[in-house]
Amino acid sequence: MKSTHLFDSSWESLCQHPCPEWFRDAKFGIWAHWGPQSVPRAGDWYARNMYRQGSPAYEHHLKNYGHPSKVGYKDIVQLWKAENFDADGLMQIYAQAGAQYFTMCAAHHDNFDCWNSHHHRWNCVQVGPERDIMRLFRDAAKKHNLRFGATNHLERSWSWFNTNKNADKDGPYCGIPYDGNDPAYEDFYFPPHDDKNYQFPIDPPASWCSRWAARMNDLFEQYDLDLFYIDGGVPFGEVGRKVIADFYNIHLKNRGSNEAVLALKNIQDFNKPHWKGPGRPRDDDGNPLGGHGEYREGLGVLDVERSGVNEIHPAPWQTDTCIGDWFYKDNIEYKSPRLIIQMLADIVSKNGNLLLNFPLLPDGTLDERELDILKDVGDWMNVNGEAIFATRPWTHYGEGKDFPSGLFAEPNQPPLSHGDFRFTQSKDGRTLYVIAMAYPREGGVWELTSLTDISIDAIHLLGAEVSLQWKVQSGRVIIYPLEQGFERANASALAWCLRVQLG
Repeated sequence: MKSTHLFDSSWESLCQHPCPEWFRDAKFGIWAHWGPQSVPRAGDWYARNMYRQGSPAYEHHLKNYGHPSKVGYKDIVQLWKAENFDADGLMQIYAQAGAQYFTMCAAHHDNFDCWNSHHHRWNCVQVGPERDIMRLFRDAAKKHNLRFGATNHLERSWSWFNTNKNADKDGPYCGIPYDGNDPAYEDFYFPPHDDKNYQFPIDPPASWCSRWAARMNDLFEQYDLDLFYIDGGVPFGEVGRKVIADFYNIHLKNRGSNEAVLALKNIQDFNKPHWKGPGRPRDDDGNPLGGHGEYREGLGVLDVERSGVNEIHPAPWQTDTCIGDWFYKDNIEYKSPRLIIQMLADIVSKNGNLLLNFPLLPDGTLDERELDILKDVGDWMNVNGEAIFATRPWTHYGEGKDFPSGLFAEPNQPPLSHGDFRFTQSKDGRTLYVIAMAYPREGGVWELTSLTDISIDAIHLLGAEVSLQWKVQSGRVIIYPLEQGFERANASALAWCLRVQLG
């Protein structure tokens, strides 16, 4: 559905924007969560934690670069050269893996802009790579027919990055201020203030709110985004709502119709009474927490970080997650291709999309393990993509075990296996897809209780030319697999998709 009216900053206006069909059809996107924090190859939140004495990032920094009073994050960003970055080559790999849209990290909490920023000199054109990373990615996405989006994590920077004002509490550098206290770098490290919480800033100054807004509008004006992601709810009240209205209106001006997607999170603790006054929660360092912004039902696409939902969601939604850590980390265990496909099937069956981050090395390349995973996912998509792309939820999402749901529930995910199925259907409702998480054991069959009340004309296993035998017995539909060994001949034995033609 295409929208053609202008938006204002009221909740009523912003909640009128329908989710466009392209996003509902896309189902699978790839994310490059990449920037200067990739340089140490030590994982996420490096720019904050390198200024927290005793943290793994602090110890890594001390060992490899020096003490943060002498060598700080301003020096790390200079080391990000992206010397082997090939946006077109990466986008070709992503497209072959089945991605229908691509997003990049425009600015993380580290206050560094990965585009040709007109409002901030600490950007990838003036510092580090000295290239417009966003322009290169956007042009490559357009060439390979992928929708293009940017993720914004900048609103937290005022507090999150303020650990750079710390000093060691003990040891040989006790009391020596870190380099974030140097006024020469105030435009990067922020003026002195007390808020060091890792969530949204507490009562940020108007100057920071307006600067955030200006940088976001710079993104919209220069790069014509299809998707804009906020890492939390709406920040900064009226200022944040105005930025969302500007995103929609600039997209409409550029395209003539509004097919823009806003993705944001519902972490609804910001307005609880305990967030005000002496009972306000604190982080491990004793900093009072700031919450995660405002959220209203119907405002954009609900994004669930590193998890999913436990039922068919009435509106399109998105899981964002990573095969490992958000920024590149050496020797981390990646998700297997099988788990990725299981997650994708589960999410799509519940009316969602999967946005999956493959963290790039600091030089702008994927490692060999990532390339292998992308190839396996692409092989599976080539055979089974019709059960995923441009589908809609069926009457219920599946049978068997479920994944845990709720924010950050993903680390405890059990594997799905025999007896676990997910369902999707074609837009016209004439074809049902049954995604089986395991091939039947030797001599076994697929048994489902959900199909007994529908009229079935035929059942095919995607990737095979012949139809499958089936029967209804004792309240179950029993489907007989092909001869033993077919699962090994399938392009990618990660999950098996049955096309059920309805009578």
